[in-house]
Amino acid sequence: MNQENESFHRPTPIDKEVSWDKSQVIMSKTNPFGIIEYANEIFVDVCGYEDYELMGQPHSIIRHPDMPRVIFKVLWENLKKGNNFHAVVKNLAKSGRYYWVVTDFEIAKDSNGAIVNYFGRRRSVPQEVISMHIEPLYKKLLQIESASGMEFSEKYLIGFLEEKKRTYVEYIKELIYENEKSQFPTQQAEAHVEEEEERGFFSRFFGR
Repeated sequence: MNQENESFHRPTPIDKEVSWDKSQVIMSKTNPFGIIEYANEIFVDVCGYEDYELMGQPHSIIRHPDMPRVIFKVLWENLKKGNNFHAVVKNLAKSGRYYWVVTDFEIAKDSNGAIVNYFGRRRSVPQEVISMHIEPLYKKLLQIESASGMEFSEKYLIGFLEEKKRTYVEYIKELIYENEKSQFPTQQAEAHVEEEEERGFFSRFFGR
């Protein structure tokens, strides 16, 4: 997407997580090119940038170097087609600290069907899901991108998901859902399953 403003200096990453209220939902609004037009207070608090520093900047201002480029490629391909996409993303705060989220989007279109805005919601991802599944996969994708380019990173991701017999979104849903179920007693888990069938996992997860 768009490049950052030339005056923007990306912080040096440090291996410490941002401390934030993980029950909260990070929200933002961008134009069709990913330029930030609105960020809620939670977004501002978690990323460490002030409102005036975020407005007019591409959303990639918070992109962490640990993120494989192929994940954003697939995300944007889906969004441009008008499809919501749930991606697990490691973000870079102004302090250099990191925070992990999973994405959810509402896509606004004009009367001609052209996309005018993306409304993004982001929630935290269980640490067990990150450390056991996402980090190992993303490290592999980064290594492949570094050695052979994004084309082969994408081929690896496709093969990985084919082996799982899942799409990327189905895989992410399964990881988070199974982690949630493991936290509940049996009776609560059964009620959870009924709610999933009625509303859908991500609708319930993001409070939609």
